[in-house]
Amino acid sequence: MSTYLPTIKQLQYLVALHEQQHFGRAAEASFVSQSTLSAGIRELESLLGVTLVERSRRVVRFTPLGNAVVAKAHRVLRETEELAEIVQAAGKPLSGELRMSVIPTIAPFLLPRILPRLRQERPQLKLFLREETSDQALESLHHGRADCVLLALPYATGEVDSAKICEDELFVAFPKNDPRDPPAEIAPAMIDEGRLLMLEDGHCLKEHALAACNRPELRASATMIGTSLHTLVQMVDNGLGLTMLPKMAIDAGILHETDVVARPLKGSHTSREIALVWRANSPRSDEFRLLAEELRAG
Repeated sequence: MSTYLPTIKQLQYLVALHEQQHFGRAAEASFVSQSTLSAGIRELESLLGVTLVERSRRVVRFTPLGNAVVAKAHRVLRETEELAEIVQAAGKPLSGELRMSVIPTIAPFLLPRILPRLRQERPQLKLFLREETSDQALESLHHGRADCVLLALPYATGEVDSAKICEDELFVAFPKNDPRDPPAEIAPAMIDEGRLLMLEDGHCLKEHALAACNRPELRASATMIGTSLHTLVQMVDNGLGLTMLPKMAIDAGILHETDVVARPLKGSHTSREIALVWRANSPRSDEFRLLAEELRAG
């Protein structure tokens, strides 16, 4: 009796549908038409002789067996990714395709400085970049959608290897005409919790800033409303409060053409560590460490 095995493409379609919970969005994420994705999943169900997905006009609902197959599919796809990594690692380092997720509080400030040199010195490297919050980026990493992640530590990353890029100090930003005339360094005790503006949940910079202040009441009182550092700066510029910014954003000119000034946050743990992380024991570890050296040199 012949055994017919699912294809990698069918498993990718199934995982995409499980992640997106919508045929149209799953097809878009898979770069195929909706009919192609739907047909691939039906072929998989026919091959296995079971129903994995219950379909209706409004919802996509996975059967218990469907959820179990998705969990196994993640592992199969991960092994497939590692197989490709072994082959690529045997070739010239930092050549070919590499998918890197970068968090939003790093991407617009660090990448413009380092990418031109990287393109010039590593012309065979095809670097595909994706901007995601820390949680999203790490999920992409552990599910094989990203090869490595550029993010800020400390953060709960799961089982990864990492290489430090640099330290990034935290600053307090406030309107230029602040009546309190802040000193050259801002002690956490000086921060008015009623005026503190922070990034919304999902951004690790919020956690780093609150941890650096070591004031539990800030977590309950801070207005966590900004979707980006640029948005927070505009809010401060309009007199709505104060915020915290990483030094790399200030060095990149985020305060240019504003009436916002920034002073270093005073304390012993007032910086975040910028690091490149990748799946633990990856066959491409040496390549990622070399990439970290390139990023560090930038």
